[in-house]
Amino acid sequence: MKAAQITGFGTPDVLRVHEVDRPTPGAGEVLVSVEASSVNGLDTLVRSGGLRIVTGRRFPIGVGLDFAGVVAATGDGVPRHQVGDRVWGTVHPLKRHTLGGASAYVVVPADRVGPAPADLSPVEAASLVVAGTTALSALRDTLHLTSGERVLIRGAAGGVGTAAVQLAHASGGHVTALCRERHADALRELGADEAFDYGTTTADRIGPFDVILDTVGSDLHRFRGRLTRAGRMATISLSASSVAAIAASSVHGSRRIRTLSSNPDTDTLRALADHVTSGRLRPVVDSVYPLADIASAHRAFERGGVVGKQVVKMTPGE
Repeated sequence: MKAAQITGFGTPDVLRVHEVDRPTPGAGEVLVSVEASSVNGLDTLVRSGGLRIVTGRRFPIGVGLDFAGVVAATGDGVPRHQVGDRVWGTVHPLKRHTLGGASAYVVVPADRVGPAPADLSPVEAASLVVAGTTALSALRDTLHLTSGERVLIRGAAGGVGTAAVQLAHASGGHVTALCRERHADALRELGADEAFDYGTTTADRIGPFDVILDTVGSDLHRFRGRLTRAGRMATISLSASSVAAIAASSVHGSRRIRTLSSNPDTDTLRALADHVTSGRLRPVVDSVYPLADIASAHRAFERGGVVGKQVVKMTPGE
């Protein structure tokens, strides 16, 4: 079978598609025949070496945090999943894997897999796994968004941003999106009440907000200043400046900036599926690449400037 792997840390050029042995599920594990996987920020961070303290320097390292596909086999003690079930899920983000979601088959613990919505294609499903669960966990569990609150989504045109706009709108929030000017209409169609060009709109010109979800990582202290007295803010982007702002917020004042990442279990994936089947959330796919061209998918992700997700699609028989 074929699998995308990292052969060393660096640019997308370090990605290779290798012929590897098909894995076998152990007790409590599920073997999934993967049909699609999306590109996420954590994928590019691992590939560039930003998490080498976690992954180590032993190569190859698997690529692809999420996947959508069909259960091909189960190990002992897996009552909730049957061969032939259509599923979506993730590999553990902080454990080293030689195989990731961008593989013909992947083995994962059963509690990291959930039933995929029947009306989504594999490409559509893969586009929502990490982006959707991150947005859902941020708004529901970390920021506790309630109906009537004013919410700002920074980086609203990305995978997490497009999901967050929809989920915040469905929760009754008044949604403001920061994005490129050319993407404003698309975000209004997804549920944003207003959309502003991030290149010309400074923090002091908008707000105040009860909730801010940041996917950018810059100027966090300025946007924190636009929170109401009981406002909450979270970021999914870690950089030197964002870490400093997060640390400062925990010392000065009550409007603390929290950080979060996606590590969904079956229950979170089921909740995400409920949002899809109810019509509150739909996938937004920017572009689709074959596994052999996964490097181009990573390049497109890092260039940005798009609406939605880059997805890698497997070819049957790979």
